[in-house]
Amino acid sequence: MEPFKNLISRDVVTLIGTHLSKSLPDFDREAFATSILPGLERLELKQRVQLISEKMLAVLPDDVQERNKILVGMLHPDKLNRAVEGSTTDGMCGWGVWPLTDVIGRSGLGDFDGSMRALREITMRGTSEFDVRPFIDADPDRALSIMLEWAGDENEHVRRLASEGSRPRLPWGMRLKSLMADPAKTAPILERLRDDPSEYVRRSVANHLNDVAKDHPDHVAKLAARWIEDASLERQKLIRHACRSLIKQGHSGALAVFGVLPPETSKPTIEIETPLITLGEFLEFKITLRSTSAKPQKILIDYVVHHRKANGTQAPKVFKWTQMILQPNETIELSRRHAMRPITTRKYYSGKHALSLRINGQDFGRSHFDLAI
Repeated sequence: MEPFKNLISRDVVTLIGTHLSKSLPDFDREAFATSILPGLERLELKQRVQLISEKMLAVLPDDVQERNKILVGMLHPDKLNRAVEGSTTDGMCGWGVWPLTDVIGRSGLGDFDGSMRALREITMRGTSEFDVRPFIDADPDRALSIMLEWAGDENEHVRRLASEGSRPRLPWGMRLKSLMADPAKTAPILERLRDDPSEYVRRSVANHLNDVAKDHPDHVAKLAARWIEDASLERQKLIRHACRSLIKQGHSGALAVFGVLPPETSKPTIEIETPLITLGEFLEFKITLRSTSAKPQKILIDYVVHHRKANGTQAPKVFKWTQMILQPNETIELSRRHAMRPITTRKYYSGKHALSLRINGQDFGRSHFDLAI
């Protein structure tokens, strides 16, 4: 798979120069390219975007309104079908618009409303989700009022921007501390979009709520309980995706939304079948669980691997396993193999590790095993 950074390529730089030259009569395309291309390859994705936008600002007019007019004039004429396509000599679109939005995010606050209009126009050909955030940060009420209007736009990319751009913890984007502190600020936008006809938009709403859940778990659980009433299948899917982190954490309120109540079972037993393993092998274990309820009950079983850290303590990592309906007084036995393989996001250490279960959000047991590197 080609590195993400290559989404902002030499061709993108060349096309930006081509479209700038249409509005800037004295623009030197060769000098512009030479100021960027020699160092482009060693830069990562965001660094490439920032370098290009800096060089664009150096040649664009100082007047914000003139600058925004030129940026919008560089866009591909197709507003409907170019958001995931590559830029062409007809205009910029797809990932190629990111340096354009970065220019506005860096320098557009002097014309707040005009810059917001430009970001709306650009997002139809890509996304402005990263660079609408400085405007929210500077004046949340003003920006979110405009974005609430966007939530009713006929273009799905603009509607998505209303949710995605205002996510409190958007990956790769600046964190919006005012929205992290007060989830009520974006609630009207999410309410308007919860039954949007586009799954692309609804998924953004779910991701937005998953962000909110990291700071306000009870708020999201209560909202989910309200939204689930008379919910369509599409909204149910949105709610489940919005609550995915809460469910994994065993949040009782979120689990109850989906009919998962505190378990009525005996204490489960865990048998580690590979008490000593080498990195690259499988941890093998089995469990026994017995219902103590007189009624069928929904059971959601996850397991937790407690990885040894450098200082000898253990850090838990939850893994999804299975769900079932456990009948009255039923006993079940389940087996599992878990690969202890090297991955880029974790450093393993030799020594004692542990395994526990999470059943309907409650933690049970702790059995140990040793890992050799």
